[in-house]
Amino acid sequence: MFTYHYTRPDGRQPDELRPVRFIPNYIIYPEGSVLVEFGDTRVICNVTVEERVPAWMDGQGTGWLTAEYNMLPRSTHTRTPRETHGRRGRTQEISRLIGRALRAAVNLDALGERTLIVDCDVLQADGGTRTAAITGGYVAVALTLRRMIRSGAVTEQVWRTPVAAVSVGVVADTVLLDLCYAEDHVAAVDLNVVMTDDGRLVELQSTAESAPFSRETLDQMLDLAADGISRLITLQREVLA
Repeated sequence: MFTYHYTRPDGRQPDELRPVRFIPNYIIYPEGSVLVEFGDTRVICNVTVEERVPAWMDGQGTGWLTAEYNMLPRSTHTRTPRETHGRRGRTQEISRLIGRALRAAVNLDALGERTLIVDCDVLQADGGTRTAAITGGYVAVALTLRRMIRSGAVTEQVWRTPVAAVSVGVVADTVLLDLCYAEDHVAAVDLNVVMTDDGRLVELQSTAESAPFSRETLDQMLDLAADGISRLITLQREVLA
């Protein structure tokens, strides 16, 4: 049973998202670009289109989408060294998550033998960087596909479904939506959820940090995440409109 007596550092209600903002076409060179802000978390998402696919996909007539995630050295409280000798396990895991999430949004068969590379670089981290990267990454991909449709490179069939992601957690016996770093740092349970616009699940990542949690708690977190993602997809649609 949850008490809901926890006071959030920024004064939000348990089911309240941080202020979310998308700035499209933030960088002029990529085929699609957006700066996404979840409160004090800021991620730049850029999409590059390559007219080829990985060697293992040659000749199959379908496309591919992959992602790379990185944190700038002073995106955090103390300097994080650049990953010049190979990406760390966490970086690789988040990159793969973003790629899987965004592939759910694109009909790769209609893309042709092309690759979309989504680069997500964290400018400032205050929790939820991977979920911000997915949510902003979708907007950058959508901008890219629009450009490709206008040029005649692909058809409208390349669209599949909007996707977005959000974090949920349990802090002081309270289920919270969209955790900032101060909350994530002390959360007893942490859950990242990726969903489509019709409520289908793409991925769940959940961890009990201190003690196992109940199915009832999971259901509460999923309900809260679904509501938050519905609001995020509305914001995506508004900026793309």
